[in-house]
Amino acid sequence: MNDKNWSKLWLDYDKKLSNEQSEDSFSVAFDGFSEDNRVIKSAKNELTEVFSKLFKGGYTTEIENAGKSVCIKKSDEIKNEGYRISADDSKLTIEASDENGVLYGAFHVIKSLLRGTGFANIKADEVPSNPLRMMNHWDNMDGSIERGYSGRSFFFENDNFYINDRTRDYARMMASIGINGIVINNVNVKNAASYLITERYFDKVSELSELFADYGIKLYLSLNFASPIELGGLEVCDPLDENVISWWDKKFKEVYENVPFLGGFLVKADSEGRPGPFTYGRNQADGANMLAKAIAPYNGIIIWRCFVYNCTQDWRDYKTDRARAGYDYFKGLDGEFLDNVILQIKNGPMDFQIREPVSPLLGGLTKTNQMLEVQIAQEYTGHQIDLCYLMPMFKEVLDFHTHCKSEGDTVADVVSGRALNNKNAGMAAVINTGDDANWTGNYLAAANLYGFGRLAYNTELSSEDIAREWIQLSFDLSKENEEKLVSMLLRSREIYEKYTSPLGIGWMVTPHEHYGPSVDGYEYSRWGTYHRADHLGLGVDRTDKGTGYAQQYYPENADMYNDSDTCPEELLLFFHHIAYDRKLKDGRTVIQYIYDSHFEGEAQAEELYENWKSMEKEIPSEVFALVCHRFEMQIANAKEWRDQVNSYFYRKSGIPDEKGRDIF
Repeated sequence: MNDKNWSKLWLDYDKKLSNEQSEDSFSVAFDGFSEDNRVIKSAKNELTEVFSKLFKGGYTTEIENAGKSVCIKKSDEIKNEGYRISADDSKLTIEASDENGVLYGAFHVIKSLLRGTGFANIKADEVPSNPLRMMNHWDNMDGSIERGYSGRSFFFENDNFYINDRTRDYARMMASIGINGIVINNVNVKNAASYLITERYFDKVSELSELFADYGIKLYLSLNFASPIELGGLEVCDPLDENVISWWDKKFKEVYENVPFLGGFLVKADSEGRPGPFTYGRNQADGANMLAKAIAPYNGIIIWRCFVYNCTQDWRDYKTDRARAGYDYFKGLDGEFLDNVILQIKNGPMDFQIREPVSPLLGGLTKTNQMLEVQIAQEYTGHQIDLCYLMPMFKEVLDFHTHCKSEGDTVADVVSGRALNNKNAGMAAVINTGDDANWTGNYLAAANLYGFGRLAYNTELSSEDIAREWIQLSFDLSKENEEKLVSMLLRSREIYEKYTSPLGIGWMVTPHEHYGPSVDGYEYSRWGTYHRADHLGLGVDRTDKGTGYAQQYYPENADMYNDSDTCPEELLLFFHHIAYDRKLKDGRTVIQYIYDSHFEGEAQAEELYENWKSMEKEIPSEVFALVCHRFEMQIANAKEWRDQVNSYFYRKSGIPDEKGRDIF
């Protein structure tokens, strides 16, 4: 990894402020906060760096003589991690009840200035929507990243840690978008990563936790449930075994003596080969609660992933349904998890597809802490090659009415803790970063990195608002080109969906790699990811006459999904096996929709590229060239999807395209 060559992304103060200096001096004063607090120091450092570039008069401790002054004021009226900003021509006040609120307020001021807002016009009154706003890294300690599309890890290499200036810049970026928790290692914990909870790595884990603490961020680790066997020499990791319980009690005591700033642990158990309580005939609450009891004395949190399913499914079995698994395993345990356990639930019941229904567990559980897990690493949405801005998808999930209550029942209400009155709740994203100079491989993929943090902090923001913020912070565009790039981002998810998998069917993707089409790639596999196409139609029957998955929702949604006439068409094939000649609401048949959408999607991908090329004069040459190359790869990918999917279903159905286009 090149330790000096990386972008500052939306915190590139030099680029944005180089020609905007005035003759004023400035001061930063504190009322009720200690300047010695580590987070307050970080806030002051950020403000001082920006103001030093804006005001030639420099920093002064003589507040009355400063041309511009900032007052950091404690106010117990403001909710945790929130802030209020008011300003006039000479004085700006940031009010908060805690240090994180001060830091977020400072970054709000800075980003407002970077976007061209005048000093006197900066105003805000913000409270975070979610208590926990987390990034999940899938970094391995050998330096590789599972599902990473932006280079290698900037945390690890050859089973050692990197902690350097880039690490600090990363923490700064995360704080600037409101992130307050980071898991640094892959949920599939193996090899050296199992030893992160031992003296082999305590010094480095502690050092990184201290660095994160400077920016109001708690460090979390992914945990190997089989640690009592692999590290402790025990014969079992049965969560009800007294020796196992005693081992974890001693281990967490040792961990927190050495890493006192640790927030807790993320656990993947009983899934895709990971060990867990099922091995011993125990349930998921048994496993999570055993760890939660051991970590409770240190105010630690156990985040337990609900991605649990049988990955040895027989494709001949039409009743077993992977989509059902999460609800089947966890619904019956509602209310049995301890208060320092949070169940982390993927947005859909399958696995981060471009379109799937909201998981029925979200809101289906009413006595259990829940948090939403999404993926900004584009595993099934283009590998950060294809442009796919994901905030519209996340907004659809957050705005979905679960019907767990008569009102205040959306996913946003549930995962914020508002609906169920729980404080341990929030949102997590599988992150899309690596050690590429631009952090996200494709410069435009940084919109998802920025966007998730902003949306997790304020779920009321629109996809357009977030896109515009990111663009204004990242580029210097004319109003015309700003609007063009906003439109490109907002249309990109729909375009990707058009040329890949139709009407909610999902998958049809190259096995293992998950980039590019392979219509039958998983059709006869053990993973439960089927489209069930035959010569008459396609789709999976998940109604009460099929797998019964639709019945896992509250009646309002269950009834809607169960009937093919009321099921939203974008999810039709997820819930129903539909004949090719079935007419959709716009009069087209299903097979014609498949043909049309794939031709349209590929053509629109080419339009995105043309839009980008038209902005060349206003884009830095290196950025322009790299993104051009990504669009060229996207178009090739879109053509391959178009031709393979259309040819496959033409050969299955024998029904020609009404428009006579080339189908092979």
